[in-house]
Amino acid sequence: FRDGALVRGLIVRALKEALAREGQRAATTGGSATIAAFRPLGVPWRGGTDWRRSSSFSSGRLDPRGSVPSRGGAALGFAEAAQAAFEVGEPSADARVESFEPAPDLIARPLGAARAQVHETYIVSQTHDGLVIVDQHAAHERIVYERMKAAIDKAGVARQILLIPEIVELDAADAARLVQRAGELARFGLSIEAFGPGAVAVRETPSMLGDVDVKGLLRDLAEHMAEWDDELPLERRLLHVSATMACHGSVRAGRRLKPDEMNALLREMEAVPNSGQCNHGRPTYVELKLTDIERLFGRR
Repeated sequence: FRDGALVRGLIVRALKEALAREGQRAATTGGSATIAAFRPLGVPWRGGTDWRRSSSFSSGRLDPRGSVPSRGGAALGFAEAAQAAFEVGEPSADARVESFEPAPDLIARPLGAARAQVHETYIVSQTHDGLVIVDQHAAHERIVYERMKAAIDKAGVARQILLIPEIVELDAADAARLVQRAGELARFGLSIEAFGPGAVAVRETPSMLGDVDVKGLLRDLAEHMAEWDDELPLERRLLHVSATMACHGSVRAGRRLKPDEMNALLREMEAVPNSGQCNHGRPTYVELKLTDIERLFGRR
């Protein structure tokens, strides 16, 4: 090309605009696969009488390799697999739920009103024409990531001072690598300094991360930095740090949320860009339309 820089700029701009448009959309492919996996109950089993002893259903859990009994060459649907695995087992969370009626204005929002939390990991919300299933960790990870990027672009990330500096022991090379990047980490509200050979003292952490696992955070940062090329642009390095911190500062799977906390998470998702995917490219939510649900039950 006569002007390579111009062509490159046009391509980069087009890609950014396309990603921004698609970022808010739910993972429809996951929803379609989910719909296709359901089959009606009540069909007689023709695979023999000892199928319940299959290793795929030992202890009420599916084989992690994905091997499930089949009928006529077709894999079991979710309804059949769930029925087979329901013999024994303790619930992963307290089955009791508080009764609450969502406000009509929340149901009209793009991600609807929270109705339940399943397995202390997924939020089920109701919209005016369907339901949405949200991965709470993936969704909050994207929110924290976007907050951190916005804070860096403005006045920097707010810090919280630790009453007692936390000493993190690492390999000597990892500790030296972190100290060398201390200036970059300070932009994220993470204040560190050398503390002898193979150790780092952490004096401040980003306030938006709350009560973060400092040792785990520094070890992950050191691991990522070891993979960086010395010529990696500063902007790319900062994005890597943002993603790592966001993962450590987000709501974890297994944490029980109250209805107002679930709704607050949904509203924040609607307000940030690219909320349809987490920092690792996985979907944060799947939307099922009421027409699809009705089709499952033969109403259409």
